[in-house]
Amino acid sequence: QVQLQESGPGLLKPSQTLSVFCTVSVGSITTKNYYWTWIRQCPGKGLEWIGHITDSGSTNYSPSLKSRTFISRDTSKNQFTLQLSSVTPEDTAVYYCARVGSDYEYDYWGQGTQVTVSS
Repeated sequence: QVQLQESGPGLLKPSQTLSVFCTVSVGSITTKNYYWTWIRQCPGKGLEWIGHITDSGSTNYSPSLKSRTFISRDTSKNQFTLQLSSVTPEDTAVYYCARVGSDYEYDYWGQGTQVTVSS
C-alpha cells in the first residue's frame, strides 16, 4: 500500500519560505499517470488545492498561489517538495500531500503537517 509522509518546519515567521517534504513509500513517484499533489486546509476553511507534479516532472499550480509556489522532486529519495515563499499568517494551515490518479481520484493521503506562521 502506498504511504505518504509529510515533514515540515512547524513554525515560521512572516516573509520566510515554507518547505514541506513528502516522502513516498511503496510505489515510485515516476509511475505513470499520477499527480503528486499538495493540498492545505487553513483554520476554519475547506481543502485548498495548491499544485502538483506529475510522473514526468511537469508542474501545475493554483493561480492564486502560483507566484509564490514551487514544487519539485527528488526521485532518488522518492520525495516531492512544496516551497511557498513570502509566507504570511494566512498561510497557516495543515499541509497534506496526496497521490491523485488520472481519473482525479485522491487515493492516498499523508496524515498532514501543521505549519503556523507567526511573528
